[in-house]
Amino acid sequence: MHTEHDLRHHGDAEVRGDGSALVDLAVNVRTGTPPAWLRERIADSLSGLAAYPDGRSARAAVAARHGLPVERVLLTAGAAEAFVLLARALKVHRPVVVHPQFTEPEAALRDAGHTVDRVLLRAADGFRLDPAAVPGDADLVVIGNPTNPTSVLHPAEVIVSLARPGRTLVVDEAFMDAVPGEREALAGRTDVPGLVVLRSLTKTWGLAGLRIGYVLAAPETIADLERAQPLWPVSTPALAAAEACVSPRALAEAAEAARRIAADRAHLVAGLQRFASAGLVVAEPASGPFVLVRLERAAVVRDRLRGLGFAVRRGDTFPGLDAEWLRLAVRDRGTVDGFLRALGEAL
Repeated sequence: MHTEHDLRHHGDAEVRGDGSALVDLAVNVRTGTPPAWLRERIADSLSGLAAYPDGRSARAAVAARHGLPVERVLLTAGAAEAFVLLARALKVHRPVVVHPQFTEPEAALRDAGHTVDRVLLRAADGFRLDPAAVPGDADLVVIGNPTNPTSVLHPAEVIVSLARPGRTLVVDEAFMDAVPGEREALAGRTDVPGLVVLRSLTKTWGLAGLRIGYVLAAPETIADLERAQPLWPVSTPALAAAEACVSPRALAEAAEAARRIAADRAHLVAGLQRFASAGLVVAEPASGPFVLVRLERAAVVRDRLRGLGFAVRRGDTFPGLDAEWLRLAVRDRGTVDGFLRALGEAL
């Protein structure tokens, strides 16, 4: 059993309690969200709270957004619920999780009684996926793309090469809408056997407190997951949000946000590279709305940054990383410039 990492630690722990006043570079939710138009759509739904939720319209909207039939879509209370459903509903014998990545899939599998094998990607390889490292008899493989926390965007065809009959291939695309053009996305593909794609609407749209995401998979897999869900798992406001977030207007706004994030990330990385002489290394190329960095005494630097008003995410709770890693969320240039000054002081 792997017990050395706290799989239940998440970035929000950095900004709770005494951290609530800090500038937040620990949580990967886009700042300035949800936008006013989306808040209004959600608020409008509140007049219908006396009725039980009806997810048909939202499900159809998500299906249309990916060019899929509705039988291939399941709405969930965030991607986190989807991991629990997969762990409980699928009959698997050898699950493998590719790390470092979001720790919730492994935690959910373990909680459901599974013994989980890990494939650890190496910093020396730029945390790139080597398909040969995944055991041939694994009947469930979980990988993030782009991966949290490494910010690596794996080529779609490298991930597809992991698919085979009798295997469920779970690709967590929670941050894919922050990638310009969603290049390397597998959402919408129906030609890959056993493919399950998870999407979250909480990161780009600032809906972490509302819990909304969805699963895209073969109809029989969706049916298995749906049977494992409680009745009415997604609330009426969350359904309203799902429908709004896949509208043409929202997709255009998300695409613009992705371009802005890419520019802001380039600014952050360039600023971080100025500290190379202090031993700071950026994991590159970064493709997500966050950056992973390595530096000696990272825990001390993280503490000093808190004293200077900035919260960053510790990396040692991710399997495959140790106490020398920190994850930094991409923010606007003004926030990044303030953070870089503080980092210079902390170092």
